[in-house]
Amino acid sequence: MALKRKRTATPPGGGGKPERRRPGFWHSARANFLTGVIVVAPVVLTLYLTWAFITFVDAKVVPLVPAPYNPRTYIDADIPGFGLVIFLVFTTVVGYFAKRVFGKQLIRMGESIVSRMPVVRSIYHALKQIVETVLSQSKTTFRQACLVEYPRRGIWAIAFIATETKGEIAERRGEEMVSIFLPTTPNPTSGFLLFVPKEDVIPLDMTLEEAAKLVISAGLVVPPTKAERDAAARNSEARKRAIASAAGARNGTRRL
Repeated sequence: MALKRKRTATPPGGGGKPERRRPGFWHSARANFLTGVIVVAPVVLTLYLTWAFITFVDAKVVPLVPAPYNPRTYIDADIPGFGLVIFLVFTTVVGYFAKRVFGKQLIRMGESIVSRMPVVRSIYHALKQIVETVLSQSKTTFRQACLVEYPRRGIWAIAFIATETKGEIAERRGEEMVSIFLPTTPNPTSGFLLFVPKEDVIPLDMTLEEAAKLVISAGLVVPPTKAERDAAARNSEARKRAIASAAGARNGTRRL
């Protein structure tokens, strides 16, 4: 008596394609770990840097606080952030008096003394100019993100347009130029100041924040294009209208 062979069931479609294997335990664990790192790492680093800054300020300021005003005198324990609060209050008070006539006179006297010190005056004036450029509200920020060929033709880099080049540089060149800041990766606070012909600069539609993220992430976080943003906005508006119309239809049905 002949034995009947068992027929193996072929997958639907008749293609005979093998079924896709499910990822193993270690593959899933690795994917979950990487996802967790992406979620946890920014939070942990932010908290760590914030705590390190608070601790640094407390260590420098709290020892200068007189004992009667220091909480450690009464509770025998340090209060995290107490030195930071004192620093903020002190800086605000100094700024208040610096706006007054008497404060301005004291600042002029102090700067005149510093200007007589050969090495200290260079450091002081350089730091003052940097701080005023970064924090002063009267200073304009970067106007737009752009592309520029750097360090040679055919290689492009992200840069920020600061302003149109004026003064002696523009006069010497005799053409329209723009002053741009070319940041470095992953630290965009350092970089190069370049004076580039206006025709060699390609303005970008992305915002300054999106361009900064692109630089910091070394090209991993790519912002959407203008067409993609417009399409996403249209889809979002269409979804809102659909939800509103569905809600209106449900309310009409309930009234009936």
